[in-house]
Amino acid sequence: MINLKLQIGKLLQLPVLLSFTVAFSAFAQEKNEATKTLPIFKDGEAQIVTLFDTPDKWIRTDLWVETSFDTDGDGKPDRMHVDVTRPYQTETEGLKLPVIYESSPYYAGTAGNDKDVFWDVKHELGEKSAVPRVHPEVVRTGKRPIISNSLIREWVKRGFIVVHSSSPGTGLSQGSPTVGGINESLAPKAVIEWLSGKDNGYTTADGNEKVKAYWSTGSVGMTGTSYNGTIPVAAATTGVEGLKAIIPIAPNTSYYHYYRSNGLVRSPGGYLGEDVDVLYDYIHSGAEDKRAYANQTIRDGEMAKGMDRITGDYNNFWAGRDYLNAIKPMKAALLMSHGFNDWNVMPEHSYRIYKAAEAKGLPVQIYYHQQGHGGPPPMKMMNRWFTRYLFGIENGVEKEPKAWIVRENEPNSNPTPYADYPNPDASNVKLYLGAGGKSSGNLYTAKQKKQPLEKLTDDVSFSGSDLAKAENSDHCLLYVSPVLKEAVHLSGLTQFTVKLASNKPSANFSVWLVALPWTEGNKVKLMDNVITRGWADPQNSKSLTESAALSPGKFYELKFNLQPDDQIIPAGKKIALMIFSSDKEFTLWPKAGTELTIDLNATTLTLPVVGGLSAFEKAIK
Repeated sequence: MINLKLQIGKLLQLPVLLSFTVAFSAFAQEKNEATKTLPIFKDGEAQIVTLFDTPDKWIRTDLWVETSFDTDGDGKPDRMHVDVTRPYQTETEGLKLPVIYESSPYYAGTAGNDKDVFWDVKHELGEKSAVPRVHPEVVRTGKRPIISNSLIREWVKRGFIVVHSSSPGTGLSQGSPTVGGINESLAPKAVIEWLSGKDNGYTTADGNEKVKAYWSTGSVGMTGTSYNGTIPVAAATTGVEGLKAIIPIAPNTSYYHYYRSNGLVRSPGGYLGEDVDVLYDYIHSGAEDKRAYANQTIRDGEMAKGMDRITGDYNNFWAGRDYLNAIKPMKAALLMSHGFNDWNVMPEHSYRIYKAAEAKGLPVQIYYHQQGHGGPPPMKMMNRWFTRYLFGIENGVEKEPKAWIVRENEPNSNPTPYADYPNPDASNVKLYLGAGGKSSGNLYTAKQKKQPLEKLTDDVSFSGSDLAKAENSDHCLLYVSPVLKEAVHLSGLTQFTVKLASNKPSANFSVWLVALPWTEGNKVKLMDNVITRGWADPQNSKSLTESAALSPGKFYELKFNLQPDDQIIPAGKKIALMIFSSDKEFTLWPKAGTELTIDLNATTLTLPVVGGLSAFEKAIK
């Protein structure tokens, strides 16, 4: 009887105990949330959090993510090698954070820049080089679990997780490099899908043990410079859901534009004789037992058949390596960065993607500086971009000016904001050429009476700078504005139309826009002399995809843009158009003697001048 009463008493107390337990659990959970280490935001930026700024406690691991492709011929989907650096609180407190991700073919080592690995450029146009190219072998470097230390010092302490991956066929990532092939878009897509919850992560390259990104919010941003900046664009063109924002820095957005120019075989600045297969060899640090297959299939197969160093024509091979052709699915917010004086990956690469993304209605900003290759936006700009689109903090960045341009004498940390790029106040000013180009012809704002034909003779032994400084030359034609009494602000694309004839079936054609007098000395900046440049193949006057031999003496019309620019040419300078044939720094080196004839009556230079014709005429009068 006593036991029965005791049991009944316990049952009567049960609702009270359950209520107390639920209340205590809720209190404990609330207390746990309150004591979690969380990101801090101020003025729309993620701040440094002391408890995140503990590198000795960061969790650093690596894994492999399975992709949807097989490019090493083993019949299995290729897996990408990935490393992760995250605050320890993602483990001890169950904290989830967004990810900043960089992918690269360079992490595990590259081949050298020995002269023999490049194509020989000393031959006639339309002919094959007689000098065979050397194929170097890359010795893989690096030690697990670390692929790279880039980005971690800036971003982990601000509450971001940093992830790296080696691109296909490099480091411990399986597959083959394709230098712009579709696998280089699908590889980062697979990693982003894993970061967003897909079950395609593995602890080893070939095993079945799974690993999940339980510490990720699923919001991913990408950044990187040069090839590492190309890959964010490639990933964005897949439309993968988890990729919220990208900050590409000096990205190569079209391998045709990188290795060709308006039909002409034209090397990137500083790498004379480089082509897509040279870059393939340079980055191919993947598994040695898979290299022979990749070399045969990609380098000696697809690339050898498609790259066409004979005509320089645009074809399906190059179209498949042009990210503008694939931009339709892109959803990521774009902050683009580039240097106007980058003659390696030229500024057209960023411009073309920026304008296309803008036309799609995506959130966009562009940052341009006046220096060469590389150069990220200021940390403040990058932080605000990632804070807005990865953390979802409403900081108003999408309402700010679209264009941020570093003016000529300012540090890169102090760009000037503009409503857009090109400057909305810029309009085209057409200039006409007047006779006297062998020494100094004129540029006019009004069309002149009948002008004579003028000729130049190609000789690659003279560099562009040699020609620009010469008082007289048979090897270029120079047309010069009056001395500027006021500064002239150029913003956008300079357009060039020329009517020319050649005494041979093929010819290089090069154009520089320069500021004279030419400045020399230790304090000269990249922008002080060359304003912008352009190149074209007269054989492609009618079609970029089908060249046709020139009939000696017959005139052809060429129309093309020079590289985009935004520069203020100071008072006291003259703006000069220089026309010549072979460009020693960029084109093939045929034997001297090709003669080009220019019809000045059908040749024009169109400058994008802020303030238009009235501003330009005011500056020269």
